[in-house]
Amino acid sequence: MEINVGNTAWLLLSSALVLLMTPGLALFYGGLNRSKGTLNMMMMSFSAIGIISVLWALYGFSLAFGASGSAGLNNFIGNLTQYGGTSIDWAGDLWGTTGIPVYVFMAFQMMFAIITVALISGALSDRLKFGGWVLFAIGWFTVVYVPVAHWVWGGGWIGAKLHALDFAGGTAVHINAGAAALGVALVLGRRVGWPRENMRPHNVPFVALGAGLLWFGWFGFNAGSELTVDSVTGVAFVNTQLATAAALVGWVAVEWIRDRKPTVVGASSGAVAGLVAITPACGFIAPLPAVLLGVIAGAVCALAVGLKYRFGYDDSLDVVGVHFVGGWIGSLFIGLFATNSANSAISDVLGAKDGLFYGGGFTQLGRQFVGSAAVTVFSLVVAALIAFVLKSVKLLRVTEEAEIGGIDISDHGETAYDLTPAAGSGGGAFALAGLGTPRTVDADGKADTSQKVAG
Repeated sequence: MEINVGNTAWLLLSSALVLLMTPGLALFYGGLNRSKGTLNMMMMSFSAIGIISVLWALYGFSLAFGASGSAGLNNFIGNLTQYGGTSIDWAGDLWGTTGIPVYVFMAFQMMFAIITVALISGALSDRLKFGGWVLFAIGWFTVVYVPVAHWVWGGGWIGAKLHALDFAGGTAVHINAGAAALGVALVLGRRVGWPRENMRPHNVPFVALGAGLLWFGWFGFNAGSELTVDSVTGVAFVNTQLATAAALVGWVAVEWIRDRKPTVVGASSGAVAGLVAITPACGFIAPLPAVLLGVIAGAVCALAVGLKYRFGYDDSLDVVGVHFVGGWIGSLFIGLFATNSANSAISDVLGAKDGLFYGGGFTQLGRQFVGSAAVTVFSLVVAALIAFVLKSVKLLRVTEEAEIGGIDISDHGETAYDLTPAAGSGGGAFALAGLGTPRTVDADGKADTSQKVAG
């Protein structure tokens, strides 16, 4: 088989779109956060790009998409050799019957791994040591994300044996990340002053810009997951837009009725909730059910973000309320509205069934529940265990003094906003870096050498 130029070009473009989502997430999370933790929040997303890209190429892709290993690990994990080291002909091997080079598919899936890890960070802002974040990201990616990706997409038990469906990552990405965020947040504990102090978003334009970039990139996330360019690609693309728009309306409607004030943060969060919910279902349902899914996801997630106050867990930027809840809604919706008329591969290739409202009974709904529940329990428990280990060796949380002063300063030595006067003798960039000795001036504006500044 020769390289299919059209499919390859589409997947390369989709890969770039999905990568753009992580800087978009950094802006979205950075704007939702308080100003003193903005850079730390953004750094966690950008560090995921660096760390996970390398680990994915070294072993993640082969373990996630290689054939299952020994009989004892059958359907649980792939192997290290199939796509590792020099065993693959990166220039000639193609992925299945798509005509796409294996390394292009590897790059596409790399972007999914990156943003899944980055999503978790939103629940942990202002108090997680950056070093602890790096260690957690490496551990969770290796022990949780890679096996779950194999379960769902790589020939593992959820996709190949249970026949639960996940078109673009509702289970493998959003439920997975949301459950992990909850597990770590429970071990990490609350921010100082939460929930008494005002911790509103500090930069709403950042939030809107980040949501817009996420929305744009998500077309590659969802429509690109078909790998080829066909009618299902078009269905996934259209459903992504419709569900996201409907969720924006649903969230804002709840906000308007409840608080009498529709907000930009609400509209942005509603759009993200819709993107999350449509992700697992976008290639399996028709457009009108996608609108219904969006409205429900927007309204339910708008209400779900308040659960943290009722149950007392500090999910800083509502990863649980949006990604975990939205992912569950989208996954279960497959069991209700999946139809072979939207995607004939549901039965012919994937071995699944139509949803309840299309004559398939409760079978697919049960499969979706079992698959989503398994990922929930596995990710939450393992994430909590990793966090507990880091906490036991004092690598998890910054000191109370550092948290109050701002984690940007304590962990990164910089701030998002320089509020010093533009004019005067502040010393410029050298002074900000701690270099040089500040000078005072006398009444005539000349240097006063009679005074010295300590420090």
